[in-house]
Amino acid sequence: MIGSLPPAYAGGQVASGSQVGLLGNRSVMDTPFNQTSYTAQTIQDQQARKLDDVFANDPSVRVTVPRLSGFDQVNIRGFSVSSTGYGINGLYGIASAFSLSSLAAIERVEVLKGPSALLNGMPPSGGGVGGNVNLVTKRAGDVPFAQITNTYSSRSQFGTHLDVGQRFGEFKEFGVRFNGSYKDGSTELANQSQEVGNAFLGLDYRGERVRLSADIGYENNNATAMTRFVDLGSLSAVPTPPDGRANYMPAWGFWNSESRYALVQGEVDITENLTAYAQAGIGKSNTKYLYSDIRLTSLNGNFSGSPRRNNQEHERTAAQGGFRANVDTGPVNHAINFNVSASDADTGIYNDTGTSFTSNLYNPRPSPVPNVPVRAPNTTGTFNLSSFGLADTMSVWNGRIQLTVGVRHQYVESESFDMRTAARTGGYDASATTPAYALVIKPLENVSVYANYIEALEAGIIVSDIYTNSGQVLPPYRTKQHEMGVKVDWGRITTTVSAFDILRPIQRADRSVSPPILTQSGESRNRGVEINTFGEVTEGVRLLGGIMFLDARQQRTENGTYDGKRTFNVPDTQFNLGGELDVPFIPGLTLTGRAIYTGSYWTDQANKVFGPSWTRYDAGARYTFASPWNAKPVVVRFSVENLLDTNYWQASTNEGYVILGAPRTYMVSTTFNF
Repeated sequence: MIGSLPPAYAGGQVASGSQVGLLGNRSVMDTPFNQTSYTAQTIQDQQARKLDDVFANDPSVRVTVPRLSGFDQVNIRGFSVSSTGYGINGLYGIASAFSLSSLAAIERVEVLKGPSALLNGMPPSGGGVGGNVNLVTKRAGDVPFAQITNTYSSRSQFGTHLDVGQRFGEFKEFGVRFNGSYKDGSTELANQSQEVGNAFLGLDYRGERVRLSADIGYENNNATAMTRFVDLGSLSAVPTPPDGRANYMPAWGFWNSESRYALVQGEVDITENLTAYAQAGIGKSNTKYLYSDIRLTSLNGNFSGSPRRNNQEHERTAAQGGFRANVDTGPVNHAINFNVSASDADTGIYNDTGTSFTSNLYNPRPSPVPNVPVRAPNTTGTFNLSSFGLADTMSVWNGRIQLTVGVRHQYVESESFDMRTAARTGGYDASATTPAYALVIKPLENVSVYANYIEALEAGIIVSDIYTNSGQVLPPYRTKQHEMGVKVDWGRITTTVSAFDILRPIQRADRSVSPPILTQSGESRNRGVEINTFGEVTEGVRLLGGIMFLDARQQRTENGTYDGKRTFNVPDTQFNLGGELDVPFIPGLTLTGRAIYTGSYWTDQANKVFGPSWTRYDAGARYTFASPWNAKPVVVRFSVENLLDTNYWQASTNEGYVILGAPRTYMVSTTFNF
C-alpha cells in the first residue's frame, strides 16, 4: 500500500477508495462497509484547522469536546471515539492522546463507520465501536513541489504553512516531503489565544519489489483560557446558551502540550501474488494544564467553579506485520490476508483541585489565580494489547460477488494505579475471538449491495480527570454490529445508503457525588440509517454530505429502570450537506456553502433534561489565478463558519454535560506555488 493511494473521485473532495485495515486498499464499490476518505484538497480548500473541521462534512460524526479543550473526541454512529484510537498510515496505538492541532502533514482522513476488530484490532483506551479514523501522511510526488500558505482566523490569529516535496534518484525512487507550520494570536473567544508550531518529515523509497517509508512528527500547542465541558448539575433543563464568543472560562486557564511520533513501514513483493509487510512506531506526549470544572447551580447561569491542575504523560508503542496473497482455486479468486499486531500504552496522570469560586455564564466575573500544587505524574494505567487476524475474500464472476470471512483473536492486559501513592488499584487479563463476515454483490457494474457482521473487543478506557475516579481503568467489553447497504456510482457522483444495528455497554456518570464517578451500566442499542453523497452533480457543481437517522435506546439497565429510554447525548438526526459552485462567467471563482443540523437529544439517562436541536450555516469563496512571476496558481480563500452567529449547546460524550458551539469565525488564506 506504500505509495499507492486510491485516486481522488470526481470533484477531488473524497477518494475513490481507502485502506480497509488488514484487507488493504479497496475501492468504495468493493468495500463492504461505509467508509469515506477525505482528501488533502478538501482539507486545504475548507481551511480545516483541525480534524473537527473535516468531520463537519460527515453526518455520522459529531464533535463532543470544545475546540480548545486540548483533546480530540467525536461520536460516530452515536458512540464515542477518542484520538488515542486514531491510526497513522494504518498503524493504531501511537496517535497522540491530545488534540492534533494541525493537519499540515495529512494527505487523507479516512473515516470508517462501525466496529473494526477484524480490520484494525483493538484500539488502545477504548473507543472503537462507532468507527475508526485513519490519518494518511503526505508523500513526495513525481513532480517537485513547493507551496506556502499564509492564514488568518478571527480574531487575530495569523499563521504560515510550508509544504515541500521532491523525488531523487535515477528512477525517482527516493522521496522527501516536509511540512511545517506555525500560528499564533487571539482566537474567536474572549481572553483566549493559541500558539501552535509543528514539523513533519516523510521519507520513502520505491523499488521494483521493495517499498519503504518513514515518518517523524512533532507538535507544540499552547493555549490560554482553555474551554471545557459544562456540567448541568441537578438542573431540570438546559439553560439558554450564552454568547459564544464571551468565554465564561477563567482567563487564568492554560494548556501546554508536546507530542511527537516516529513510524517506519515496509513492503516486499515475495512473488507476484504474495506481499509481506511490517510497521512499527512510537508516540510520546505530555501536557500541563489548568482549567476549571463548571457546574451549573441555577438556570440563570450561576455556576460553581473548581480549579483543577493536571499533568499527564503518555508513551505508546505499536507494531504489526503480515502478508497478503492472491490465489485462484478454479473459478474462485482468494485474497488472503494475515496480520499480527501488538501495542503498549503507559499513562501517567496527576491532578489536584484548588479553592472553588462562583461566576455566571452570561456575566462572567474574574476570579483569583488559583495556587494548585502539582508534581510529575506517576503511572496510572498500562495497556498491553496483541492480536492476530486472518481473512479470505473469495470472489467470482470477475469480482461481481465477493464474500469475506475473517477472524481475529485478541489479548488485552491492563492495570491501574493510584495517582498519588502509585499503589495498584485494579487490572484485568482477557482474550476473545471476534469473527466477521461481509458480502458484496454487484448486480450491475455501477451498483454494489453489501452486508456485514463484525464485532469489536474494546479495552476499558482510562477515566478522565473530570471524575472522582480519575485514572481508573474500566473493564473491557465486546460489541456487535449488523449492517447492510447499497452504493451506486452514477459516473461522477456516488450515493450510498446504509442501515446498521450496534450494541454496546453504556458508560455513565454516577452523580450522587461531586465530581461524579464514571461507571459502566446497561447497554445502548443504536439502530440507524445513513444516506451519503459525494462527487459532481454536473461540471462545476459539487456536493458532499448526507443525513443519518439514529434511534439509540437503553436496555439491560439496573433493575430495568431506564430500559427503552433514549441513550443520553445521542441526537436522533444529523444532517451535513456542503456544496461548491464554479462560477461560469468568472473563471477561477468558486462559491462554497454548507448546512449542519443536529437533532434533539436527552442529556441524562432518565430522559428528563432535554437538549434542543441546532443548525449552523457556513459560507465562503475562493479565487484561483496564475501568478504573474511564475505562472503557477495562486489561491485566495475566504470563509465564514456559523454565518448567522447562532449560540447553541452541543451534546458531550458524558451524561449531564454539554459544550458551547463556536461563534461566527472568519478565515482567510492565500496559497502560493513555487
